Amino acid sequence: MSKKKAAKPAPKKAAAKKSAGKSQTIMTENRVFKPSAEFSKKARVGSMAEYRRMYEESIKHPDKFFGREAKELQWQKPYTKVMEWKCPNAKWFVGGKLNVSENCLDRHLVGPNKTKAALIWEGEPGEKRVLTYQQLHREVCRFANVLKRNKVKKGDRVMIYLPMIPEAAIAMLACTRIGAIHSVVFGGFSAESIKDRVLDCGAKIVITSDGGYRRGAVVPLKKNVDDALKGGDTPVETVIVFRRTGQDVHIEEGRDVWWHRELEYVDAHCPAAVLDSEAPLFILYTSGSTGKPKGILHSTAGYLLHAQMTCKYVFDLRDDDVYWCTADVGWVTGHSYMVYGPLSLGATSLMYEGAPNWPENDRFWKIIEEYAVTVFYTAPTAIRAFMKWGDEWLKKHDLSSLRLLGTVGEPINPEAWMWYHTQVGSSKCPIVDTWWQTETGGHMITPIPGATPTKPGTATLPFFGVDVAIVDDLGKEVGKDEQGKLVIRKPWPSMLRGIWGDKKRYHETYWSEFEGWYFAGDGARRDKDGYIWIIGRIDDVLNVAGHRLGTAEVESALVSHPSVAEAAVVGRPDEMKGQGVVCFVTVKEGITTGRDLADELKKHVRKVIGPVATPDEVRFAAALPKTRSGKIMRRLLKQIAAGEVIKGDTTTLEDLSVIAQLAASGED
Repeated sequence: MSKKKAAKPAPKKAAAKKSAGKSQTIMTENRVFKPSAEFSKKARVGSMAEYRRMYEESIKHPDKFFGREAKELQWQKPYTKVMEWKCPNAKWFVGGKLNVSENCLDRHLVGPNKTKAALIWEGEPGEKRVLTYQQLHREVCRFANVLKRNKVKKGDRVMIYLPMIPEAAIAMLACTRIGAIHSVVFGGFSAESIKDRVLDCGAKIVITSDGGYRRGAVVPLKKNVDDALKGGDTPVETVIVFRRTGQDVHIEEGRDVWWHRELEYVDAHCPAAVLDSEAPLFILYTSGSTGKPKGILHSTAGYLLHAQMTCKYVFDLRDDDVYWCTADVGWVTGHSYMVYGPLSLGATSLMYEGAPNWPENDRFWKIIEEYAVTVFYTAPTAIRAFMKWGDEWLKKHDLSSLRLLGTVGEPINPEAWMWYHTQVGSSKCPIVDTWWQTETGGHMITPIPGATPTKPGTATLPFFGVDVAIVDDLGKEVGKDEQGKLVIRKPWPSMLRGIWGDKKRYHETYWSEFEGWYFAGDGARRDKDGYIWIIGRIDDVLNVAGHRLGTAEVESALVSHPSVAEAAVVGRPDEMKGQGVVCFVTVKEGITTGRDLADELKKHVRKVIGPVATPDEVRFAAALPKTRSGKIMRRLLKQIAAGEVIKGDTTTLEDLSVIAQLAASGED
């Protein structure tokens, strides 16, 4: 890697930008929680001095730092160079060969880990399963042979649409074993969303189940797949169906096969394919402000190393830990921190199928007590729900096994952080508040639990190798406590390798704002101690209950309804979900507005995209606030949705009376 300092990036014209602002923050947080001496003594990184030394090496001498870390992976062929970088394209561990499945399974079959629990699973109805590393290896090899039997080859795309069951991890690892590229779709997404993703990535095969359980009801996964594939205009040749709920489902002859019957034709011998360090590993779709979901592409060696490193240093995972990440496997958190990261370390990863409040509000606490969970990683949305349900649910259970807590998905408000710390962690567990994205592959800004003094609400400091800056529209670093745009100035191992099938969009979305720097799309500030506070999205992507949701995607769903002429969607602060979805809708002439139509539109969005996108409020209006050039002024809509007094310049508005009408509008 060249040691030459990169030239300062040239930003686009400021007039074309959405400004992050440069205002002083009014929120301060002075409470600081240092790691206990007992925790620090046992931790892999036990002091801030050690963190700073490692961080400095990772930034100034990345070849040396990451070369040393990469020795912990099992290589089929050694790499010849740590990194090549020509913006926006990175190659890590050039010339090396390895297999992710082999790193997560085979290398743990020598020694005591062979009979250690790899996955502990509990279904929502209460079923329990434990798969040791030996058993998981066997199941992965068998299913990899099922894929080969169904003509899946290296480089083919496989869509996985399963509930939170061990077979989801088995299917993912089986794909990696033979070099197929998997794309997991969240089980809450609709048929339309499945079809969009199948067509975009060219999936040859879909893996699903008859259904899954959620709050006591069956989610009809197979029916959703059937609806997505209607018409035969997709590249899908085979659908493999796992029997989970036992309900009757349609089986299409010549296309659909049962998982359990396919296993009857294969054995458990499947050598791991030899794959290049940059071989595509998976595609994971995330919402974009253009309305079309982006297929984020991750590759093999760099992604695996970063997932393993963050599990090692951020979660400080140990051989005797029982680790529980509550994320769905359909999100990147489920990829990196339920499957690949923990298993590559030889850890025990817990998986739960259902809702946190089924059949009662203490389901999570019951699971922690029963399995003696030691490391617990969940979302601020869930924490706020736990707070609302009350402390009495916690007090029914012994949570003393917990030694480390984590949060993911969105910034956590200080009140929720403190409740998590005192009530769940009994004021003894460090909290790692992690900031990262689907695109980054793993943690980017996070405390190191044995070293970093934490403050409620901040993700604190960058992880190793992550060169973060907060800049204004011209690329100049802003001062302390000034808000700016969060950028990353150097490549890191688990960075996305592109947007599937769209090189131009990859460059325009992430690398064009400041040429040569990755623009995360988030606003942030640094406090007087250098800690980073994430402010939220700068673009028009909402963060609803930890899930990124494109406003344009919701707008497209609304306009597809025959009654709707135009729609604009914004977020508003929501105590439980982080952001709520507020829709401003103009209808076609002759259509009667009111609560009935509002409810119909909410159901329509839910059907087209999925439950996570269901609007919290639909407001009808005769017109939307637009500039004379026809651009909708979403800044004003956000203020109206939040019930704020209109602030800022409104001179470019075409019709000032629209503001008053919208402020008074509603569903009735």
